[in-house]
Amino acid sequence: MRHKISGRKLDRPTGHRIAMFRNMVTDLLDHEKLITTEAKAKEVRGMAEKMITLGKAGGLHSYRQALTFLYDKKVADKLFTELAPRYAERHGGYTRIIKLGPRLGDGASMAKLELVQ
Repeated sequence: MRHKISGRKLDRPTGHRIAMFRNMVTDLLDHEKLITTEAKAKEVRGMAEKMITLGKAGGLHSYRQALTFLYDKKVADKLFTELAPRYAERHGGYTRIIKLGPRLGDGASMAKLELVQ
């Protein structure tokens, strides 16, 4: 039974999975949209929203916490200077998932994860 167990393993080792999620959050914040499988999009959504919440908090401690997760310093700067002020009045719900249908190669359900404007 899987009671109280959260998160998807996605058939990957822990280190690979965490690195993949960090890459995806960094790319999402950089390009403001991401096309991936539906399961990955659902996992990345929460992490991206936590990063935006850190950006809204501001301050040096939040900036350093964001730098420990994001791979690119320029993306962290963008998070704190552009994205955080954009969502200053919004209380969560910074991302949306749009289902795109099955992938041609293997039929995996695809989704577009994007930042709400």
